[in-house]
Amino acid sequence: MIMTMKGQVCVVTGASRGIGRGIALQLCQAGATVYITGRHLDTLRATAQEAQSLGGRCVPVVCDSSQESEVKSLFEQVDREQQGRLDVLVNNAYAGVQEAMEPAFTELFPSSSSPIPSRGHYLCSVYGARLMVPAGKGLIVVVSSPGGLQHMFNVPYGVGKAACDKLAADCAHELRRHGVSYVSLWPGLVQTEMVKEYVAKEEQPEDPLFKKMKSVLSSAETTEMSGKCVVALATDPNILSLSGKVLPSCDLARRYGLKDVDGRPVQDYFSLGYALSQVSSLRWLASYLPGFLRVPKWIVTLYTSKF
Repeated sequence: MIMTMKGQVCVVTGASRGIGRGIALQLCQAGATVYITGRHLDTLRATAQEAQSLGGRCVPVVCDSSQESEVKSLFEQVDREQQGRLDVLVNNAYAGVQEAMEPAFTELFPSSSSPIPSRGHYLCSVYGARLMVPAGKGLIVVVSSPGGLQHMFNVPYGVGKAACDKLAADCAHELRRHGVSYVSLWPGLVQTEMVKEYVAKEEQPEDPLFKKMKSVLSSAETTEMSGKCVVALATDPNILSLSGKVLPSCDLARRYGLKDVDGRPVQDYFSLGYALSQVSSLRWLASYLPGFLRVPKWIVTLYTSKF
């Protein structure tokens, strides 16, 4: 898919590290012009330099997505420099990710200062859509997780991710008649720098989260796998048919025939074998099940139903 996005203009928020960085790398490799945001210019510049070495063009912009004045300035810059063109917006910035790796994050009702990302995502969506609607096309992606479906880490995290999925659904409803698509991307467990640093620690060997992450880290996705998913979506001529949906990375890998950047297949966390591997008494059975046997989404939906 190299150079398939030449001439396209993208914005990726929270791209200094982690998934945002991986998405920026893949978009640049595909030939796009990519504006990346974060709160620290030095790390943004490092990402931009690496991204540009792969192709395309990468522009670092210091921007706190929770501040409307900074978001407005970002999109005014894109409008001015790209003559009003914006093809892809990826809402990824989330200042609370680091807290997820701290023991206090899993405490009952943590500090009220724990950030919920939906405001920043909404602000970027508003200003991004204003550039896309006149052109009658565009793609907005919000990076979410299964935390929007079931309890994960703590209340602010789950509320934020559920809001991401609802944001995608409702924005898609209003933007569809303008030709603009909006989807929610669910990566699996990702080998971010933060996760690797967390697993490398030896102070918390009895922490259940530590044990789980350490056991599955080798099969986790690279940060660039999410980028491959975004490139595939951005170059799909039928993307509007997916608008409003939650799109797990494993489903997109199957749909577009994707493998991770290191050549590994993407872990299908909806496969029946994976589900059984999470139950200690049934783990032995998982290896005998073919990969095409999957847990139907309606069962997952019923299991987590609020009614």
